Amino acid sequence: MGNGHRLGRRFGWLWGAYGTSALGTWLAFGAFPLIAVQVLHAGPAEVAALSSVGAAVGAAVAVPLGPWVEFRSKRPVLIATDLARFAALLTIPAAFALGVLSFAQLLLVSVVVAAADITFRAASGAYLKTLLPAEDLLVANVRFESTTWTTTIIGPPLGGAAIGLLGPVATVTADAVSYLLSALGIRAIGGAEPRPERPKAARMRAGDLLDGWRYILADATLRPLFFNTALFNGLVMAIDALLAVLMLGELGFEPWQYGLAFAVPAIGGLLGSRLARPLVTRYGQHQVLVAAGALRVLWPVGLAFVGPGGGGLLLVMAVELGLIFCCAVFNPVQATYRLQRTPDERVARTLSAWAVTTRASTALLTAAWGVLGSLLGARTAIALAGVLLLATSLLLPRRAAAASPEVHVTQGIPQGEK
Repeated sequence: MGNGHRLGRRFGWLWGAYGTSALGTWLAFGAFPLIAVQVLHAGPAEVAALSSVGAAVGAAVAVPLGPWVEFRSKRPVLIATDLARFAALLTIPAAFALGVLSFAQLLLVSVVVAAADITFRAASGAYLKTLLPAEDLLVANVRFESTTWTTTIIGPPLGGAAIGLLGPVATVTADAVSYLLSALGIRAIGGAEPRPERPKAARMRAGDLLDGWRYILADATLRPLFFNTALFNGLVMAIDALLAVLMLGELGFEPWQYGLAFAVPAIGGLLGSRLARPLVTRYGQHQVLVAAGALRVLWPVGLAFVGPGGGGLLLVMAVELGLIFCCAVFNPVQATYRLQRTPDERVARTLSAWAVTTRASTALLTAAWGVLGSLLGARTAIALAGVLLLATSLLLPRRAAAASPEVHVTQGIPQGEK
C-alpha cells in the first residue's frame, strides 16, 4: 500500500480520531438491542424498530444538515457532531444509574446518533478535500478502510467480553468516550481552513435541500453508482438480518459461532484494502471500480445454501470472506472516485444526500425482507435478495468518466509512488 507515503501531521490526527470512534462503535456493537431486551424487556417489534425506525428518522433529520454544512467550516462541524454523539450516548448510562432509562430514550438517542453520523460523514469528506491534494485521496481512503476492518476484527470480541463482565451499558459508555476523544483529536489538527462563501442569494430555501440529489442524478457516472450503492448496501444488510434468524434459530448455531462467522472473514477487509491502491496503479481506477463492484455481488447468494454444523459455518465464513475482500477493494476506490467527481463547493451536500439515501434504503429493504422472511422463510428470502444483488452490477458505470475540470491526477495515484 505504500506505507512510507506520508500524508502529514494533520491527516494523522484525523485518521487517529476516525480510528478511535470506529473502535468505540464496534465495542458497543449490538449494545442497544441488548439493553432493550435485557434491561427494558422489549419485544421483537420494539427491537426491530430501534434499528430501522431510528436509522430512517435519523436520515430524515439529516436532510437539511447537508446544505447547512456546505457553507460552514468543516472542522467545527466535525467536532460538534462528535460532541453531540458523546452527549447523547452518555445520557444512557446516566439514566440507567438513576433507574429512569426508557425505550423512548433509546429510540431518541439512536435518531440523534444516526443524524450526527450522516452529518459527520458529509463534513469529513469535504474536509478531507481541503486537507489533502487530489492525488493523495486514494491513499487516505485506503487507510480509513483498513482501520474500519481492523476495528471490526478487534472491537466486537472486546465488546462482548465487556458486556459479559460489566453489561451492555458499559460499552455504550466506552462508545461515548470514543467520540469525546475523537473531538479532541480533530481539535488538535489545527491549521487554517478557508470558510466557504454562500452565493449571493438569500437564506436557504426548501429547494436547496435537494441540491445533493440533483447533482448526483445529473452526473452520468455518479448516478448509476449511487443507485448501485443504495441497493447493494440495503440488500446485503437485509440478508445479514435474515441470516441471523436462520443461523441462530433453524440451524441451531450458538451465538459465539455466529459472531465467529463474521469476525474471522473481516481479515479479508484488511487484505482487500491493502490491495486497492496497487490494483488501481496497475489497471486504472475505473477498471478496478467495475471489477470489484461486479465481483462483490457474486457471493451473497451462497448464504441461501448454509446448513447446520461445521460445514455450514465454514460456508458462511468463505462467502463472507469473499464478499468483504471485494468490498474492501471497492470502497476506497469508490470513495475517491466520488470525491474527485464532485466540485469542492458541492461535496457536503452530495455526500449527505448519498448517506441519507443509503441509510433510508437499508432501513426500507431490511424491513421489507423481514416481512418476506416471515412469509417465505428466511432461506428463500436470502436467495431472492442474492439473485437481485446479481442485477445491481448492471448499475456500475460502464465507461470511464472524463476528468473533472478541477481534477488533474493519474487514476488517483501520486506519481513516483507506484
